[in-house]
Amino acid sequence: MLLCYVDGKFVKPEEAVLPISDLIIQRGVGVFEALVSINQKPLMLTPHMERFINSAKRLKFANIPDVEFMKGIVREGIAKLGSDVRVRTFLTGGDEFDNIKGCFPAPRFFALFDEPEFLTQEDFEKGKILEPVRYRREAPEVKSTNYSVTFDLPSEAFDVLYCPDGEITEAGHSNFFLIMDDDRIITAPLSRVLKGTTRGAILELAHQEGYNVEERCPLWSELASQHAREAFVTGSIKMVIPVVRVGGITLGTGHPGPVTRRLSQLYRENIDKWLE
Repeated sequence: MLLCYVDGKFVKPEEAVLPISDLIIQRGVGVFEALVSINQKPLMLTPHMERFINSAKRLKFANIPDVEFMKGIVREGIAKLGSDVRVRTFLTGGDEFDNIKGCFPAPRFFALFDEPEFLTQEDFEKGKILEPVRYRREAPEVKSTNYSVTFDLPSEAFDVLYCPDGEITEAGHSNFFLIMDDDRIITAPLSRVLKGTTRGAILELAHQEGYNVEERCPLWSELASQHAREAFVTGSIKMVIPVVRVGGITLGTGHPGPVTRRLSQLYRENIDKWLE
C-alpha cells in the first residue's frame, strides 16, 4: 500500500486507523470499489462511483459522501503519487444502526492506493483456472466487503466460479462469459450478478463486432458439453482474463480462444475512451 485517505486527510498506510467500534469490523458491514488508473487517469471512474453509491444505498447507508467529492479524492491521490495505481474506495457501516430510521446514519469513507497488478502476456497466453462452488451470492447487485468464499481455493485456481443449482452466475471477483462453438457469447443478466464496468464495455464491443450475445445464466451442462469452446472473465484491473479450465473441465483446446483474443484486443485498443 502506498497511500491512504481516511478521516479527511491523506496519510501514510501505517498511520491509517479505524475504530474497533466500526461495524465493518464488528459485523462486516461495508461496500467498496476497485479501479485502476492508466496514464494517471482513472479508468471508468464515473460508473465505479455510481455503483459504489448504489451499493451503499442498497445496504441502507445514509449521509453518503457526494460523488464529485469522492472522485476528487481518487484523482488527488493519483496526482500525489504521480504513477498508475489501484484505487479502492470504501464506505463502512460506521458505529451504529438507527433502528428508528432503518439506516446506518454515519458511514465512514476511506480510500487505499497501491500498485496495480495487471495481467501479463504470459498470464494471458496460459489462461486461468476457476474452481466451481455451489454458492449463491446474496444481493449480487451489491459490491460488499464479504469475499470470504474466494479465499478457499486450490493453489492452482485463479478464482471461484459460482454455480448454484446447475447455473453459472459470476466469478468471485469478476463477470463470466461462456463462448459456444457457434461463437455465441453467454453471460448472466444483471438481475443475477454485479454490474461489472468491464462487462459493460465488453458487451458493447461484442455487439459492435456482430457477435450473438445471450444475457442469461450459462448452464453447467453447457459448459461441460462438447459445444463449449472457450471462456473468459472480466475485471476492472485485470481486464479480460482467458479461462482454460473450470474444475476438471478443459475448455476447447485448453488455450485462449479467438473470441477471447479478439475482444481483449478491442478493449485495449479502445480503452482511452473510458479514461476520465
